[in-house]
Amino acid sequence: MGKYAEFIDFRQKLNKKILEQGNLEIKRFFALDGQVYQTGALNNHTKELLGLVASMVLRCDDCIAYHLIQARDAGASRAEIFETFSIALLVGGSIVIPHLRRAVDFLEEMETHS
Repeated sequence: MGKYAEFIDFRQKLNKKILEQGNLEIKRFFALDGQVYQTGALNNHTKELLGLVASMVLRCDDCIAYHLIQARDAGASRAEIFETFSIALLVGGSIVIPHLRRAVDFLEEMETHS
C-alpha cells in the first residue's frame, strides 16, 4: 500500500474512532473545519490552496497531504499547486524544503491514483 492509500485509510479509520466517542467539542471542530472550506467569497479551490500554504509553513505533513487531495479534488492544477508551494517556501523559508520534498512525492503518487 502506498502513502496515498495509507493516508486515506488511516484518516478514515481514526476519524471514525474519534467521532464515535461523541465528544461535542471535537464534533463541532470537525464540522467547522468542513464548513470553512465551502465556497463563499473565496471558492473552495482557492481555500484549499490557502490551507496548503498554511500547512506547509506550519510543517504539518498530514495537513499537507489532506490539502493536496482536497485541492486536486477541487480542480487545482499541478501548476497552481507548484505556485502555492513557492508561496509557502517564501513565507516559511528553507525549513519548508523537507516538507516540499514530501509534498511533491505525495503529489506524484496521488497523481498515479487519479
